[in-house]
Amino acid sequence: MASTAALPSPRIWLPKRLLVTPSALEWEHGRAIVARAEEYGVQVDRLSSDRIKLDLPDDPRRQYGEAKRTVALVVASPSRRRLQPIAPSADWRIDLAEGCPAHCSYCYLAGSLKGPPITRVYANLPEILEQLPEHLGRGQVTSRSHARAHEGTTFEASCYTDPLVLEPLTGSLSALIAWFGQWQADAQLRFTSKFADVDPLLSIAHGGRTRMRASINPARFARFEGGTAPVANRLAALRRMADAGYKVGLTIAPIIAAPGWRDAYAELIDQASVALADAAGADLTVELITHRFTPGSKAVLDSWYPGSSLDMDPAARSEKRTKFGSVKHVYDAATMRELRTFFQERIAALLPSARILYWT
Repeated sequence: MASTAALPSPRIWLPKRLLVTPSALEWEHGRAIVARAEEYGVQVDRLSSDRIKLDLPDDPRRQYGEAKRTVALVVASPSRRRLQPIAPSADWRIDLAEGCPAHCSYCYLAGSLKGPPITRVYANLPEILEQLPEHLGRGQVTSRSHARAHEGTTFEASCYTDPLVLEPLTGSLSALIAWFGQWQADAQLRFTSKFADVDPLLSIAHGGRTRMRASINPARFARFEGGTAPVANRLAALRRMADAGYKVGLTIAPIIAAPGWRDAYAELIDQASVALADAAGADLTVELITHRFTPGSKAVLDSWYPGSSLDMDPAARSEKRTKFGSVKHVYDAATMRELRTFFQERIAALLPSARILYWT
């Protein structure tokens, strides 16, 4: 394993303020989140109703900054608790929160979440967990896939958030991992992260039922991933999780076909190979996701990051229609073939034990 002595300790992210709804305080998990916030010195504002009111400045840039530093503690509604399919990653999506404090200029949540980009964390964790058993064996990805059937029914916890960055405040990810560790079922929890503070997770009795993936991109693209942990720290964290017996993986996303991409991603896969070298019995997967955007997400991202150099010119992309009829702008077929061939060959050469789960 490569030495991590020179790596800085992972930084704990904390919000500037926590807005607390009355309903959230009815839950023990919600009260524990408030107690943690107060211990950390976070400003806690107890609201008089469950309606989230944001007193934000008129200036769009300041409004964005204030929203990103704000967390709301709420109760997930029945519709939010209802599990949804999440192909190709997993059978079902399980949400512990909604929103992310990072500043990624390609953020795929930009077109999905409405209003200022505050993060909402859920207090009613027991009600969320109640939904899981009835979904066993009912998914369309691993539940019915010959190649991935050994994973059992899979539940993805990082679709609408990065649960690891919120963990010091919420404790929700630790609770979920421990729940899966005790659940005697053919099921697996999955989450991916661009952060590195895994200390709270290492001693949990996870039972081998959780897979952490590090979401990584080349260091030369770090300018597109503001506020996240350095890639070297993410890989070191993944190795620590593997050493603690967790299943692990790499989410290389979004793959950006910018000038010099071959050298950049070759270096990234080399770096991952060194970090995970000789990880005893590591169960390693790789997920490959190319950069894409919708007209709606582009408009939001252009307003959030007006100076970004990330290429999102629709004229330079192909249009792809989703099953719902909406438009996504993706790389053209020739570029996709070139990218896919490169990654398949490079991963086979340097990470021969890894399983590529999907390409999209």
